[in-house]
Amino acid sequence: MFAAYAARIDRDQPLNGLELGERPEPEARPGWTTVTVKAASLNHHDLWSLRGVGITEESFPMILGCDAAGVDEDGNEVVLHSVIGESGHGVGPKERPTILTERYQGTFAEKVTVPVWNVLPKPKELSFEEAACLPTAWLTAYRMLFTNGGVRPGDTVLVQGAGGGVATAAIVLAKAAGLRVYATSRDEAKRARALELGADEVFESGARLPTRVDAVMETVGAATWSHSVKSLRPGGTLVISGATSGTNPPSGELAHIFFRQLKVVGSTMGSKDELEDLLSFCALTGARPVIDSVLPLDRAREGFEKMAGGDLFGKVVLTV
Repeated sequence: MFAAYAARIDRDQPLNGLELGERPEPEARPGWTTVTVKAASLNHHDLWSLRGVGITEESFPMILGCDAAGVDEDGNEVVLHSVIGESGHGVGPKERPTILTERYQGTFAEKVTVPVWNVLPKPKELSFEEAACLPTAWLTAYRMLFTNGGVRPGDTVLVQGAGGGVATAAIVLAKAAGLRVYATSRDEAKRARALELGADEVFESGARLPTRVDAVMETVGAATWSHSVKSLRPGGTLVISGATSGTNPPSGELAHIFFRQLKVVGSTMGSKDELEDLLSFCALTGARPVIDSVLPLDRAREGFEKMAGGDLFGKVVLTV
């Protein structure tokens, strides 16, 4: 079957390790099911895999891709939860949970096999392309806002770095849930797009906000950390799920954090139950993933180049 896969690690030029070509079809195993992939979406996790983060050379060649929507062996339209081993279904009792592409082959292929437990019905309201955007970036944003951020309708939330997959998801989900949304970006065009998505106000990165916020959704890291901390009201919550600009901010802002009793919460991905809730939320509210571009699988390299260069707003989706 045709697939996009990591053939080797190149920490400085990760796309040098990306190959497109034939790979063996997945083998059947007890408690697992094979899904025919209709659409899959890119995540920064795929670039990190090409850099050798979370994976070793012994696992290569590794088909990339965490997210997918497709058709199962019984003809049902489904969405995949990409954390394998979260419940213990389909794996050994002592195996730690991993994301697809870390231990098991991923979704950038004509077929992928996962534990039956990891398969969820795709709502009829969502296209395959839309559904394929949800299991990683959108699930991460959902957990950041509603599980770890603890926001309620009427609260004000700041989303740093409008344009990335998690940030755009946070804007759409927050607005659909009745929150006031501030968003930042260095790029004027991305600020304009954030307004179109529902942000109430947009600002250049680091700009002073009209009011302090109840929660900050942080994925940028070092470049925006100080602004995030200083933008919170006393007792507010900063939720961080990534650090695309680096992990070492110039200042940790410790005095601001303890004097104003702020909460700093790390957040990664989400559970199968949260994905099920997210699917229902999108189906019921009309909230839809922001798709930058849709490409056929044989043009996957173009999608990787867009993501690596930051030249995108929303998700890149590959169709099979």
